[in-house]
Amino acid sequence: MFIQSDTAKGKILSSTTSYTGHIFKVTSNQVQTPDGLTVQRDLIEHAPAVALLAITDDDQVLVNREYRIGINAEAYALPAGLINAGETPLQAAKRELEEETGYLAQSLTPLCAVRSSEGMTDEVVHLFLASVDRDKHVAKHFDQDEFVTSKFVPLNEVLEAVKNGRIASAQSVSAISYYMAFVR
Repeated sequence: MFIQSDTAKGKILSSTTSYTGHIFKVTSNQVQTPDGLTVQRDLIEHAPAVALLAITDDDQVLVNREYRIGINAEAYALPAGLINAGETPLQAAKRELEEETGYLAQSLTPLCAVRSSEGMTDEVVHLFLASVDRDKHVAKHFDQDEFVTSKFVPLNEVLEAVKNGRIASAQSVSAISYYMAFVR
C-alpha cells in the first residue's frame, strides 16, 4: 500500500533562525531527504491551532468575521485560535469557542487535523465539530489584539460561501467539507 502511517524522515544537517515572532519563527535548514538529496529549505515553525465547526440542532453555523493581515481585509471563517502551552487541542477548542464567540460547546467531537502547506510550514490545525445552543452563552473574552464579530448562518449559506470563495480559509473549508463528506 502506497499510503502508510509510517514515512521516512529527513535529517536536519543545520538550521539557522532568521526571525522569531509571537506565533512563528523562520528557519533556514540544510536537510538530507529520505531519498539521499541534500537540499536547502526555509521553514515557518508555527504554533499549533484549533478550528471549530460550531453548529446548532437546526443547522445554524457560527461564522466569524475578523481582520486578517494575509489579505489585508476582514475574512469570514469558522472560530479558530492557537493552542496555549500545556493545553490539549480539546481544551483549546472549548476555550477558543467561548473566548471568541461567547458560546459554550455542548459537545466537542474531533474531526481531523490539517496542514496548510507542508512545503513551508509545520503548522497543524486540529478540527472539531461543536454542538452549540444559541441560548447558552457567556461574555466574550478577546485577546488584547483581536476583535471578532460572530453570527449564526444557515448551513446552506455557509456551503454557498465556500463554493463561491467568500469562505476561503483552509481550516474552514476543510472542516465544512469533512463534515459534509463523513459526518452529515
